[in-house]
Amino acid sequence: MRLASLKVLPLVAALALVAGCELDGASKKRADAADAASRTARAGRRDASKRMPPAETAARTNARAGAWTMLDGRRVSLEDFRGEAVVLDFYATYCPPCRDEIPHLVRLQKRFGPQGLKVVGLNVGGEEDQAKVPAYVRELGIQYQLANPDEETVDMFLAGNSAIPQTFVFDRQGQLVEHFVGFDETVAAQLERAVESALGGKSD
Repeated sequence: MRLASLKVLPLVAALALVAGCELDGASKKRADAADAASRTARAGRRDASKRMPPAETAARTNARAGAWTMLDGRRVSLEDFRGEAVVLDFYATYCPPCRDEIPHLVRLQKRFGPQGLKVVGLNVGGEEDQAKVPAYVRELGIQYQLANPDEETVDMFLAGNSAIPQTFVFDRQGQLVEHFVGFDETVAAQLERAVESALGGKSD
């Protein structure tokens, strides 16, 4: 099984053996900078004798701040999907595990879309990679929304971990249900269960 040098979050510690890629170019530099800032912040909090919240709690707290630009130029944020379950998938076209995950995401959108699921693929491969997305869509038959995330969104969700794919599942109230790093058949099954759980919540 392929293995990337990724730092696995406590929420999914079992994913240490899951295949993943590393970001490259400017996206990785941004992620590394966010990691350094996070370490500095943690050090400051330790000095103040304050307990740090788990990574998943921080993501849940800031979830609605995420925003991105659709391929047609429209601006969208996670808050726009209130009342629907959302899968945010951070990917790049050069990443083999990202490619492996896409058919599963296509199936999830097709199966659960009528129940209120929105899958959104966010490209973090940089400008050069973004130019390859139209051909990538045609090749893999992608039928869910694709977009380019704001730098702040990338820093917020991928801070401290530059491995991809990273997949976040949110319920109808915008609360984080699950976070996956990497992709294999085990993650595929867990992701489907997380989507079912996210759809189970009633909209406001």
